[in-house]
Amino acid sequence: MGLLDKAKELGGKVSDSVTSFSSDEIIADTIIKAVEKQERVNAILQAKGANYRVSDIDLGMGIPPSVTFGVRRIDEANDTAHKNPTNKQTSEDDLLTRVDI
Repeated sequence: MGLLDKAKELGGKVSDSVTSFSSDEIIADTIIKAVEKQERVNAILQAKGANYRVSDIDLGMGIPPSVTFGVRRIDEANDTAHKNPTNKQTSEDDLLTRVDI
């Protein structure tokens, strides 16, 4: 098998991976898993008395697929929501955590 054949084979595998991740069923399952993780982590943070909560979830349909959680201080998240309910503002305390699931 030549180099060109191997490249074509690898290209086919990548295409299959992207196609399978774009399946509606897989995306729905990924969302469910991410939200369940968000709820578990927020319960742990609340039990520990932390001022932070997982507030945002972003799905990345790349290779590999990724889930990114946005973490905010709860008092700032509430203040922002009351001051400007239609426009999310990012603060310096925002944190992003990438988790592959």
